[in-house]
Amino acid sequence: MKGRKIYNRIVLLRHEAGLSRKELAAIVGVNFQTVGYLEREEYSPSLDLAFRFSEHFGLPVEMIFSSAPMKPLSQELMEQRRR
Repeated sequence: MKGRKIYNRIVLLRHEAGLSRKELAAIVGVNFQTVGYLEREEYSPSLDLAFRFSEHFGLPVEMIFSSAPMKPLSQELMEQRRR
């Protein structure tokens, strides 16, 4: 069974935090190449790894990872404000 594609905001969050791939990889406990694979959406994270990213960035998992293409964060925030 082929897994579904997982979309993410890792590159955006990493840049906003001023972290290199190596620095982020060390924080979440993976090889820096894994961060690259995730950023290019060539690899889907395990649930444990998704939670490590969530905990580091202080965001819910669903704000970082999604099974559908993600809207820009600005659009997402505007929609939340309207609710």
